[in-house]
Amino acid sequence: MRAIEVSEIGGPEVLRAAEVPDPVIGPGQLLVETEAIGVNFIDTYIRTGRYPVARPYIPGSEGSGVVAAVAPDVTEFAVGDRVAWAAAPGSYAQKVAVPAAVAIPVPSGVESSVAASALLQGMTAHYLIESIYRPESGETVLVHAGAGGVGLILTQLLAARGVRVVTTVSTGDKEKLSREAGASEVLRYEDDIPARVRELTDGAGAAAAYDGVGAATFEASLASLRVRGMLALFGGASGPVPPFDLQRLSGGGSLFVTRPTLVHYTRDRAELLWRAGDIMNAIADGTLQIRVGATYPLSQAEQAHRDLEGRKTTGSIVLLP
Repeated sequence: MRAIEVSEIGGPEVLRAAEVPDPVIGPGQLLVETEAIGVNFIDTYIRTGRYPVARPYIPGSEGSGVVAAVAPDVTEFAVGDRVAWAAAPGSYAQKVAVPAAVAIPVPSGVESSVAASALLQGMTAHYLIESIYRPESGETVLVHAGAGGVGLILTQLLAARGVRVVTTVSTGDKEKLSREAGASEVLRYEDDIPARVRELTDGAGAAAAYDGVGAATFEASLASLRVRGMLALFGGASGPVPPFDLQRLSGGGSLFVTRPTLVHYTRDRAELLWRAGDIMNAIADGTLQIRVGATYPLSQAEQAHRDLEGRKTTGSIVLLP
């Protein structure tokens, strides 16, 4: 089968198309013929060595497709079922061995490219606003990268609750997308973000800041919070945040900071199905729109990574095998 293989740490150029053997499934697994593959920032972290893995390896953990074979001990799925997943290593490939424990049924009417890019970002948004800090109607929150995949989902879900969403973006086109998703106010990264947030909240600050950008925005996020505010640092698109003195949290107003990751918020099948089900059902009934901002042939994974890291994309991006 065709796949992308990585043999060394480095930039996007280390993503090389290759012919590799088909995966052989073991107990508890499905063999899935992929229809679409999600591309996420965590793929770039692994590629550059921030998250070490054994090499060579096939990147990617998210996708959607049709079940082609089922291990004898699997009873929840059958050949021909449409499934999606966010935690199956080796997903930049035409076929993937997907553990049944992480496979999610795809409702009819949900396109493969949407299903392939909805789970990781959608469940991230879900745990951020359901389990990290659940804003109430009328509260103000700050969402960085408002036109990114998680940002657009967060904004829609929060706005539907009556939460006032302040986002940050880098361009006018991205501002338009963020406002269409429900952002009340859209700031630019070069703005004095804490001052603007306090101006918009009569000096109080935001109840929470959802920050997937990292080093470039962390200080602004911290300074934008109200007393007892929550900073959820769920990514580091601009690089890791340097160590800082915890005493600053007291001086800033008894603040909270957390660095969550999806694996700790999908610890069992029930929790996974709750989060994934809420996202898939919201897509199926039209209350949540997943923007697939760009698609690339599998062989152009290198360009997909370049565009993602260069902030040239909006919403989700997908590889097509």
